[in-house]
Amino acid sequence: MGSSFLLMLREGLEAALIVAIVLAYLRTLGRKEQFKTVWAGVAGGVLVALVAGIAIFSAVGGLEGETEEIVEGLIAFTAAGVLTWMIFWMARQARSIKGNLQSKVDAALAARSTTALALIAFIAILREGLESALFLLSATVGTESNAAVFAGGLVGLAAAAAIGYLVYLGSRRVNLRAFFRVTGILVLLFAAGLLAKGIHEFQEVGLIPTALEHVWDISSVTWLNPDESTFGDFLKGLFGWSPNPSIEMLIAYFAYLIPVGTIFLRRTRGVPASVKPVTVEARAAA
Repeated sequence: MGSSFLLMLREGLEAALIVAIVLAYLRTLGRKEQFKTVWAGVAGGVLVALVAGIAIFSAVGGLEGETEEIVEGLIAFTAAGVLTWMIFWMARQARSIKGNLQSKVDAALAARSTTALALIAFIAILREGLESALFLLSATVGTESNAAVFAGGLVGLAAAAAIGYLVYLGSRRVNLRAFFRVTGILVLLFAAGLLAKGIHEFQEVGLIPTALEHVWDISSVTWLNPDESTFGDFLKGLFGWSPNPSIEMLIAYFAYLIPVGTIFLRRTRGVPASVKPVTVEARAAA
């Protein structure tokens, strides 16, 4: 549940920020009558993402045996790659996202094209929705707690919508720079766990050899065993914790986390904790 909450909170907020920036700009221009066009684009993006997500879950849910394990491993590797791209994309685009969106809105209004305006929201929602489906799938495959995963995702979306609304209102209490840095670190931990999970799935079918099956085995410690405790399941879902990892899983985990985490921290460095929270007008998603 923790991993789905985090991922949907971050994905949902990225989409909510785009919608909030567009709506706030239209309000500034005195074009609130175009709000319905933006919301139509949002609804279209949600609908298409839901259909695609259901189709993907149905297809994967019907797999069995070695094919299932191979697909689960591929999903884990793919999700880790997309997650990594996502956090670095946001770090790179944060400084220009507000200006780019306003330019697109200006162009759509100048052309009197409601379709172009709706597409701004539609594409944003669809992109985040498809990414969310992939991440939720990676969090649910191989687990028995699908209901908890989806519940966490819904709570994360609700929180993202609430923060997006505050941004639309111009709240100075939303420190987006700090939010994206902290959640970026947590997402990297989750991505490292996905890589280890992918290694495990491939080892199960013999696609990756195993030099040392268990570096340690503390499965008997109930509160650390994902199959026997809520806390252990939380650690597994959010950080990729395993009570009996192979040496290859550990190598993959830290070979990813240390260099990628270092690069991320360096690129997002430079904002003291005491800095006054920025508004959407000053820095949309820094």
